[in-house]
Order: sequence, then C-alpha cells, then structure tokens
Amino acid sequence: MGTVVFDLDGTLADTSGDLLEAANSCFRSLGYGDLLTSEDAGVALRGGRMMLRTGLARVGRAEDEAEVDRQYPALLAAYGNAICVHTYLYPRAMEAVTELKANGIAVGICTNKPEGLAVQLMTELGVLDEFACLIGADTLPVRKPDPAPFHACVTGCGGDPARAVMIGDSDTDHNTARAAGVPSVLVTFAPGGAEPMRALGPDALLDDYADLPGIVARLLA
Repeated sequence: MGTVVFDLDGTLADTSGDLLEAANSCFRSLGYGDLLTSEDAGVALRGGRMMLRTGLARVGRAEDEAEVDRQYPALLAAYGNAICVHTYLYPRAMEAVTELKANGIAVGICTNKPEGLAVQLMTELGVLDEFACLIGADTLPVRKPDPAPFHACVTGCGGDPARAVMIGDSDTDHNTARAAGVPSVLVTFAPGGAEPMRALGPDALLDDYADLPGIVARLLA
C-alpha cells in the first residue's frame, strides 16, 4: 500500500488569514496596530515566529528576538481562540483524499504546526477523521525537514516509508521528501506562488487537486 503525506498550512488549507490576525493581535497589544496585511500571506505560512519577526522589523525591531519569544505564546493563544474564521480547504482537496483512499492509498498529515492546534483545526474543518495519522511540530523531538516526522506519519498510517509521497508548498516540504528519499509534489496555488516551487525541482507540480490521484499513481508505479 502506498501512502500520501500532506503538509497542512498552504497545502491542504489556506490558513493565512487567521494566522495573520493572531500576529496582528500581538502587535496591537504592543501599541503598533496591524503590521501585517493580506499581502503577507506567504510570511504567515512560514510560521508564527516569522510573522513576529517580519512585523517587528517594520517598526525598527528586526533583531528583537526577546520580544519574539515573549509574544509567541500570546500568538498561539490568540490563534487557538480563532483558528477557523478565515481558513478554508483548497478546492477539491478532500475529493482527492477520498479518491486516493478508494484507490487503496493511505493518507496522513505531517505539519510544522503544533499538534494540538493542527488537531483542533482539522476537527473544526470537519475532516480530521479522513486522515489515518497526524504528526505535528511537537509530536517528536524534531520537525520537518528532518525526515523522522514524515517516517512516523507513514508508519502511523500503516504504510511503508519507501512507498510514500510528500505533498507540500515549501522548501521545507521538498527537503523533507528528499531527506526521506521519496517523491516531492509541490502545490502551485499557495500564497508563495508557483515559480518558487518550480525552481525547487520537485518530482511533480500540482496545479489542481483533481490531478493528484493520477500524479500519485505515476510516482508510486
């Protein structure tokens, strides 16, 4: 049996709106107002600390890692309190998951979002039970691009790490696949855009989830 492992943020769902709001709540508490806009969606998908660093840099505090550390727990709390207001699953993502499972492919999630928040989000989206395993940033002592979380996800799905595919939207996902010795499929519709994904040289680019079952069949053949 083959296994498909999905990243979450920017791959299965566009979570940028709620992430940006959580970061801006921190900046408002510091008296700066909103420092990030919808144009920073790509920054949001690189994680909470990156959002904090980006915003603080805009008010002359680019090197203030102490403030990043102070604000990070507040960001996570704010995000957890409003995790699924603006977030949405990408079109046809779950239809592709259903078709993969019908074809005998196991599906799981390996994300650098904290596990508790990832479980909360997928539960609120109503699709957690569609995935056989979910590995978050803090499930293991290491996170992507270390291949250990990927391997744990595959085995948690009952699969063989040698017969698996990684679906993602970043160099982190691509490097995870390379470290694990499996094919890398990168989506072109995340906020980061298609060209940076193409430049990484993945085994396949995914423009539409309707194409994913065919891509997976080819890569696992």
